[in-house]
Amino acid sequence: MSKYVTKPIPAEKPAVGRITRPWGSFSQYAFNEETTVSLMTVKPGQRLSLQSHTGRAELWIVLDDGATVQVNDEVKVCSAGDEIWIPAESRHRLSCTGDAPVRVLEVAFGNWQQDDIERYDDDYARPEKGES
Repeated sequence: MSKYVTKPIPAEKPAVGRITRPWGSFSQYAFNEETTVSLMTVKPGQRLSLQSHTGRAELWIVLDDGATVQVNDEVKVCSAGDEIWIPAESRHRLSCTGDAPVRVLEVAFGNWQQDDIERYDDDYARPEKGES
């Protein structure tokens, strides 16, 4: 796997700011930090490849019930609102085990490169490195 580490990558989950206002509240997952934010949607019965990255760590925020997340050897059935920290070089996978698609907001810290994907298992027979 190539080393894409050109930007700082936090070793631990960054602090999440919880701000209260008269109308309710909001959470800040990255405050004035360089990040890449993606909204992933996984269809029922489908899953991402088991993969890792050298150049980024990821914070996954589960938006819907029905998501199952694997980080290294730990597998967790998630509920909406769960937050999962995925350190750089950790093997991870997102699956949809419910009857409806699941959405996960991904906040990536570090150098987001499509080629920085090492696949260990893939249901779609894609190459071990890079590419969608």
